[in-house]
Amino acid sequence: MKNYKNAFTMIELVFVIVILGILAAVAIPKLIATRTDAEISKVADNIMTGAGEIASYAMSNAKTENDLKLMSKGMKVLESSGYATLTTKKAVIAMGSVSNCLTLEILTGTTDDNLTISLGTAGNDTKCLALQSAIDAAKYPMKLRGTNVTY
Repeated sequence: MKNYKNAFTMIELVFVIVILGILAAVAIPKLIATRTDAEISKVADNIMTGAGEIASYAMSNAKTENDLKLMSKGMKVLESSGYATLTTKKAVIAMGSVSNCLTLEILTGTTDDNLTISLGTAGNDTKCLALQSAIDAAKYPMKLRGTNVTY
């Protein structure tokens, strides 16, 4: 008479639980890092989209507005999601524990407007450092209006 095994032994179950625990210990930090990368990418995309929208608005209207939200949906999204504080022609972007990680501002002179992006002091905050590295601030200041801009 043959004896068939119909269940797992306790040792087999312990091995499965240990293997699942090891996989979870490796996978969870990777998932958290992926979420952080996505958050930074989303904010960087909104900043660059906002800068492009502001430049397009200034070029098509030959002027800039005091409220960045009137010129850019990207700035509106950043403010509504809590990443940006908007004041007159200025957006201060917070990331991680740094409240002034990045500043986007329109500097208005007597004959011209320039869009600038300046980087704040990130210290050791990895989120802010990652956002700053995702933004190419070397392209700024960008002339929006003035004698060197033709309409």
